[in-house]
Amino acid sequence: VAWASQRHATVVAGRPGGRIKVRLVKGANLSMERVDAALHGWPQAPYPTKAATDANYKRCVDWLLTAERTRAVKVGLASHNLFDVAWAHLLSVERGIEDRLEIEMLQGMAPASARVVQAEAGGLLLYTPVVSPTDFDVAISYLFRRLEENASDENFLHNLFELEPGSEALGIEADRFAESVHGRSAVDAAPRRRQDRRRPPEAAPASDFVNEPDTDPVLPANREWAQGLLAEPPSKPDRAVIDDTALVDEAVAAAVAGQREWAARAGKERRRVLHDVAEELARRRGDLVHAMVHEAHKTIAEADPEVSEAVDFARWYGDRAAELDRSSSASFEPFGVIAVVSPWNFPVGIPAGGILAAVAAGNSVLFKPAPQTPRCGEIVAECAWAAGVPLEVLQFVPIPDNEVGRHLIAHPDVDAVILTGAYETAELFRSWRPDLRIRAETSGKNALVITPNADLDLAVADLVGSAFGHSGQKCSAASLAICVGDVYESQRFRRQLVDAVESLDVGPSDRLATTMGPTIHEPDGKLLRALTELEPGESWLVEPRRDNEGCWSPGVRLGVGPGSWFHQTECFGPVLGLMRAADLADALNLQNGNPYGLTGGIHSLDGAEIDQWLETVEVGNAYINRAITGAIVGRQPFGGWKRSSIGAGAKAGGPNYISGLGTWHRTDDQLDDEAWLARAAASDEDWWDREFAIEHDPSGLFCESNVFRYRPIPGVAVRVDGDGGRELARVLAAAERCGVAVTLSRSADEPVVEFAARLASLGVDRIRMVGPVATELRDAANAANVHLADDPVTTDGRIELLHYLREQSVSRTLHRYGNLV
Repeated sequence: VAWASQRHATVVAGRPGGRIKVRLVKGANLSMERVDAALHGWPQAPYPTKAATDANYKRCVDWLLTAERTRAVKVGLASHNLFDVAWAHLLSVERGIEDRLEIEMLQGMAPASARVVQAEAGGLLLYTPVVSPTDFDVAISYLFRRLEENASDENFLHNLFELEPGSEALGIEADRFAESVHGRSAVDAAPRRRQDRRRPPEAAPASDFVNEPDTDPVLPANREWAQGLLAEPPSKPDRAVIDDTALVDEAVAAAVAGQREWAARAGKERRRVLHDVAEELARRRGDLVHAMVHEAHKTIAEADPEVSEAVDFARWYGDRAAELDRSSSASFEPFGVIAVVSPWNFPVGIPAGGILAAVAAGNSVLFKPAPQTPRCGEIVAECAWAAGVPLEVLQFVPIPDNEVGRHLIAHPDVDAVILTGAYETAELFRSWRPDLRIRAETSGKNALVITPNADLDLAVADLVGSAFGHSGQKCSAASLAICVGDVYESQRFRRQLVDAVESLDVGPSDRLATTMGPTIHEPDGKLLRALTELEPGESWLVEPRRDNEGCWSPGVRLGVGPGSWFHQTECFGPVLGLMRAADLADALNLQNGNPYGLTGGIHSLDGAEIDQWLETVEVGNAYINRAITGAIVGRQPFGGWKRSSIGAGAKAGGPNYISGLGTWHRTDDQLDDEAWLARAAASDEDWWDREFAIEHDPSGLFCESNVFRYRPIPGVAVRVDGDGGRELARVLAAAERCGVAVTLSRSADEPVVEFAARLASLGVDRIRMVGPVATELRDAANAANVHLADDPVTTDGRIELLHYLREQSVSRTLHRYGNLV
């Protein structure tokens, strides 16, 4: 039920080609609660078959057309199916409520039928889209949808011109009608959307992975639940801030001791515990949402999906834990102690992902929450403890960003760090301890390309949602729109964009009507500059303003130039910049022309443009004709390229993430060189054919494709200490299998100092080491943001080939105007 005003509501019954509209009568003594109650139990569509859908449609008409239910409402029945129209009309006559039924048809669609209906029913409402001549294309989408519906084999109008007495078409339609009328009492009358957040969640089935559903705001019970959360006062963390290095040392020592027992558990046992964590996170959804609203200034609509993501991480990584024992030629050893350093912008989903991946792999965790959101992180830890994760294996350590925080990161017994934050933070951590393993998802400067072949309505909606959701405080947010050709100057595009941006309801996060909440703190630095200062050649299409409550409205900059400050700088707030591109190739140069490569998108209905973009764009998460934010565990594994990622590059929520949180050791050294290399070659071919050379879409949605694929790394340097032996031959064969160009450097031919000095000029993304790593080379790799892969060389192709490939998620909308394309 969509409430347009106190006098009007529309109920869509979900029947293709027809709907029932319930109009509230002006002056009736009604309230929203009374209408909601009157329509309570309305069955939800879609039904699994057209026959069931048609039967449900008849049941709704039969249910509505009574004297009692039409006393305060008038039923508008919109359909071109003459069987349905005649049946509803006869029902209203039989029940004495002819004046409460109004038949509706589309102007110009089957006019002969319309005339007959008007004569028989004593009236008819014709409707049609009405737009300004300058906005004529707005009406096209509606007409396009109706024409597609009418052309469907199952649509009544498809057979209209063959409906003659005795014809096959008439028999088909008559049989369909009779079947639906007779089946109306048998169709399930219960609501199909039954979620009620006021009640404890049902336990998830222990079957294949299924994403946790978000809260459905349409349901009255859930709205009541949300209102109740907002009425509760903010809560504070129970645990005090740790501001003493001695306490950090104690925590690290406990983590080291606890990790041994935890790692000794079988992967299946860790899986069971993580699935229990998922149930506990689901049970405490309200507590988590409440904490995010008050600490992170998120709206309920933004906070709720983050809980679902945390639940997904628990189940997904739990399932992956059991897979670590699969290799017959390598054994997995967890890193040991991992510090998880989480951000304030996603204070539940992101730390849950890092924590649960680390413990699933057999590590212990020191969890340092963002100082702005300690209670959010504390509840995540409480859920893990309640589900059976030992206290020593997961320790909640709220440490300030000072010398105590540095002591944790640089501690010699901390084996790795999982970081989500700014690229500069990762650089700082590496400066404290160059040999520290860092797995980080860092900054993004993300762009959405809009070509003249785009559906501008959809493009603007997705652009605004991507730019200003979460107040633009997402590393994946669209901060640039690259407008190709005449899109940049299009008054239609600009008018739509301005209207959408200015329609955002900016306000406090604890108000249900708010669609864009405040920033986490008063803007400063880069964000303040982006909100208040323009560069040469720029102007404001929508100028951001600060209200009396400290909330900034969104801003849109025109004229952002190639290579300019705003083109290159992540600002992390509600500011969008528009750039002009001559053609798609120019747009790709602009999109790829900054050091980051996290997310990116294109809006175009031209398949050739989409193919060109996909082959060229340098992002880890690529989106086609949809928003460029909102990655979902398993469906769209998340992580970027270039400076948006530090480490091996495995995507969070993907198939390879936890296998990168430890070291794989060879178990087949007893083989001679020939047999060892033959095993490696066979394993490479096997895994190439069934994993790395093919595209994967495990979600299998019919309305959206979500492809996970591997792309060759542009260039890899292989550094060999000594002659390399069979390991060098194995590494070179793996790189060749992946189609990756190799720069080979041998210690016998080139001193490490010389190789380190020229590393930055090689244009490689990764170094594959065969042998030990010299300090000079590690420092040079850190400075150039080149991942140094010094893992043992194994014969397992599932492990070794990953060193020459990078992961990419491609999400693509497969429908338009409600129809599959």
